[in-house]
Amino acid sequence: MRWYGKLLGFVAGWLLLRHPGGAVIGLLVGHAFDADWLRPKKYDPYAVLGLRDDASEGEIDRAYRRLIAQYHPDRLAGAADELRLQAEDKAREINAAYDHIRKLRGQ
Repeated sequence: MRWYGKLLGFVAGWLLLRHPGGAVIGLLVGHAFDADWLRPKKYDPYAVLGLRDDASEGEIDRAYRRLIAQYHPDRLAGAADELRLQAEDKAREINAAYDHIRKLRGQ
């Protein structure tokens, strides 16, 4: 567990605001940094497909086929434009995740 963000936040808050309340605010900000609340999330292609990273090739292929069949824009040909655009975005995300996994596994 990291602690240096809390310590630096505490000291900086106290010195900048010259009040114990500033130390508490700094401590909270430091905790947010230590807990990675303020960092962007790492891209996880397995999560896009609803899988864990130890999934087998068959599980990956089945999840990909199931999701792409569900979100393929051609299935929504008569739907509203906004719905079709959302399906296109989701299908693009699914394809990118599947391609990324295939590259990671060297296929």
